[in-house]
Amino acid sequence: MKVAVITGASSGLGVEFALAAEKKFPDIECFWLVARRADRLQETADKLGCKTLLISADLSTEEGTAVYRSALEREKPDVRLLVNNAGFGVLGDLAESDPGEQAGMIDVNVRALTVITVCTLPYMDRGAMIVNTSSIASFCPNARMTVYSSTKAYVTSFTRGLAEELRPRGISVTAVCPGPMATEFISVARITGNSKTFSTLPYCDPKKVAAGTMDAAAAGRVVYTPKAFYKFYRFVAKILPHSLVVKMAKT
Repeated sequence: MKVAVITGASSGLGVEFALAAEKKFPDIECFWLVARRADRLQETADKLGCKTLLISADLSTEEGTAVYRSALEREKPDVRLLVNNAGFGVLGDLAESDPGEQAGMIDVNVRALTVITVCTLPYMDRGAMIVNTSSIASFCPNARMTVYSSTKAYVTSFTRGLAEELRPRGISVTAVCPGPMATEFISVARITGNSKTFSTLPYCDPKKVAAGTMDAAAAGRVVYTPKAFYKFYRFVAKILPHSLVVKMAKT
């Protein structure tokens, strides 16, 4: 059975990825939706017109990724699309933060993404696609979101390296690097009312980001940055010294 796997599928961009993928890739027969909240996963499933498999798992834990691995071993799917979308961020100075929360970001944004990808690759053949949700924060370290931006730098770097590894197998890998979006991410990260930068930045539309990402994946693009403003920022972050850009990008 041809399957699409989407992590972080219980809200926000994850829901939009599912809807956009169903529209873009009508040959997918079943969507595997992965997240912690089973009730919210069901809400996503209800919006889709094809079969779904709901996997309620906390990907920040080894037990959570093991639940997903067991499903792969049991079902032996033909995974045509893997979307590593699970992740979160937290705004604040590192010295004043909760160490467990900071480590949790690494567990979800880096460890889980890596483990999920490694586990899924044996079930992917030529023509399959991997999408990793990164961020404009991957272009340069963001003070006050130091760990988050570091994890997203990993995601983009991981995507570039893996794309080259998998090129001979005909499997594409794409990192999407959007700016802020009006999703649960903003409230979970405690950004609302606490960041002048976020209050002035242009926001991306999750529906447009998801649709554009599916187009980019189908075209085999390795890095996709929505919105002209953030394409320009990506260029600036490449040519200017990071010592300067870090000051500009402080959240």
